[in-house]
Amino acid sequence: MTNSAKEKLVVALDVDSIDRALELVDLLRDSVGMFKIGMQFFTLAGPELVHRIISRGSPIFLDLKYHDIPNTVAMAAIEATRLGVSMFNVHASGGREMMRRAADAVAEVAAREGLTKPAVLGVTLLTSADDETLQQLGIADEPPQVVRRLAQLAAAANLDGVVASALEIEIIRDAVSDANFKIVCPGIRSATDAAHDQRRTMSAGEAIRAGADYVVVGRPILQAEDPVQAARSFRDEIDSAITNAIAMNQSSR
Repeated sequence: MTNSAKEKLVVALDVDSIDRALELVDLLRDSVGMFKIGMQFFTLAGPELVHRIISRGSPIFLDLKYHDIPNTVAMAAIEATRLGVSMFNVHASGGREMMRRAADAVAEVAAREGLTKPAVLGVTLLTSADDETLQQLGIADEPPQVVRRLAQLAAAANLDGVVASALEIEIIRDAVSDANFKIVCPGIRSATDAAHDQRRTMSAGEAIRAGADYVVVGRPILQAEDPVQAARSFRDEIDSAITNAIAMNQSSR
């Protein structure tokens, strides 16, 4: 099993108990690369639990999707940096100035205070959104067009990458030429899992083959009878996708 397969797997700690979250971290930290803390758990537990998880040696993706006036988001970005998270996100629909101010604030405070700079990601379009959702908002474009535009906007604002459906990976890679531009794909399942409320998603292997840098898995691991074995199965699926991609690249030379 390659280290890269582990590093690409992010587990969403979408639970309603601090004890359960810490139990899962202790169970899974040797099997996964990062834990995602979203609105539910952060509202329950707050920054102190972020510190406790990081102190256990586990990187954190803070998934709070900041979206406000530029100054407010920049100040929140500074505090996320001080928390010591490895990644956090803002809504790309907040616009270029909001994203740029956040990126600049993170770079400045990290340099000034000697902190590790987290990756700042722009959320393009939620995986639960579809054509009907956009129409309700008065947006005539289809999801791929919206994602392409927001990814380009995030890149122009000097963000490190985006959060997007795995279905739009190819579109993003075509729209943004920077090979280091990260794509984080949420709502990922295994090849045999139900999609639940995620309408625009893929399996872990499909997403990695398509070019995802990270895949975020929640319920298929958290609700498994054996979460550790479930995480290892995802790692195997990711590792197989990486190995196949390398083989295909070599054969095409």
